[in-house]
Amino acid sequence: MDLYQGRADLEAKWNGAVRRDGTGSLRVRDENALRGAATDELAYNAVFNKDPATLEVARALIRGAAAALGVRTASIKALYDARGRGEIGGFTVPAINIRGLTYDIARAAFRVAKRTDAAAMVFELARSEVGYTFQRPGEYASCVLAAAIREDFEGPLFLQGDHYQVDAAKFADARTREPELQAIRDLIVEAIADGIYNIDIDSSTLVDVSKPKVADQQRNNYVVCAHFTRFIRERQPAGMTISIGGEIGEVGRQNSTIEDLDAFMAGYRRDLGENVAGLSKIAVQTGTSHGGIPLAGGGVAPAKLDFTSLEDLSRVAREKYALAGAVQHGASTLPSALFHRFPKIETAEIHLATQLQNIVFDHPKFPEDLRKKMSAWCGENRRMDWKDGETETQFLYRTRKRTWGPFKEQLWDLDEKQTIMRDVEAELELLWRQLNVVETREVVEKYVSTPRDEPSNDVRWNPELN
Repeated sequence: MDLYQGRADLEAKWNGAVRRDGTGSLRVRDENALRGAATDELAYNAVFNKDPATLEVARALIRGAAAALGVRTASIKALYDARGRGEIGGFTVPAINIRGLTYDIARAAFRVAKRTDAAAMVFELARSEVGYTFQRPGEYASCVLAAAIREDFEGPLFLQGDHYQVDAAKFADARTREPELQAIRDLIVEAIADGIYNIDIDSSTLVDVSKPKVADQQRNNYVVCAHFTRFIRERQPAGMTISIGGEIGEVGRQNSTIEDLDAFMAGYRRDLGENVAGLSKIAVQTGTSHGGIPLAGGGVAPAKLDFTSLEDLSRVAREKYALAGAVQHGASTLPSALFHRFPKIETAEIHLATQLQNIVFDHPKFPEDLRKKMSAWCGENRRMDWKDGETETQFLYRTRKRTWGPFKEQLWDLDEKQTIMRDVEAELELLWRQLNVVETREVVEKYVSTPRDEPSNDVRWNPELN
């Protein structure tokens, strides 16, 4: 894939396809160029170009062209509010964390969406993933938007900041508490500027189950969540109400209860104050763990997911607090035959990451020499993560997600990438159908509107091009 040799080279190549009108908005002259292979090159440059100015202009072109072609990033809050009012239901929104091959996996998701007329879907990137996948929000947004252009997807597009999580140890130390909170505030500002209008605050790490009263256990959680809610509301674009998620139980720990939910919501609402829009949904813990629990001989241990608790928590969240319902994390490695149960019990949203990663890394067409290099990298750079009594298979399963960043370019250039993507696409279609988000375009477009203004940080295309 070719890299543009500076901003002038990029502008010269795209001058015949796009232009700026008198208001500065981008207009498309040649839609076929944008729907074709040239966008593959544009997306590649939005990730790998070494010149900062060219990189930013490539991302700006993607953002502007997407908007001109009817693809705008949006908040899912209005859809979730309708669910909280009981007006809609019967489907579970998939939120997929794409840790690498973002452009290609997003293309696969959009192909499935077009075949199934689905629009209730979320593309997300967690705070931790920003670090180890080497993807800032702007890069992630650009890849997903470029994929939408390439696959002729139109309509609202939901990008989400996932698990904007507070480090409990840093929060507990008076010297590091404020820098930790500021780091999340900075990430929120960056995400909003890049069109990410759905943000999940995860202060569940601050729940202290050693305290005898549930309200006291949840105190730091709801205080911090309310703080970030106010921060987001003060900075969201005009005419936009960003969808915010909260979390009452840390995934992989003690299961959540209705008492936890009540204690959190009572404190959160009190601390948030009146006339401030609150949460859209609430994430709970019902027996899963992120990535699953690897077995010594390979594979993942079956998760003991408590569907009854999940159903009860989702119902109370809707009926008592007008939220969309409960959010299930850490479920992507569950047997696919179970996924139809989530919409039946009105789970609002489900987060999916590791299974997509597993399809890529464990694919028979994945090059063995690259797999060996990635395993060696884990052994050399993540040996501190090797737990006592853990086999090498277990260690590599847990840590290989950290190779997405260091091997990003090699993965992008895989010879058998399209063969692998066919299996990713098949998995996504199975999930979309199991979660019953097929034919959700009409309901999404009924409730969700998108802002008409381009983002304030957009790098302007050369206005002299015509």
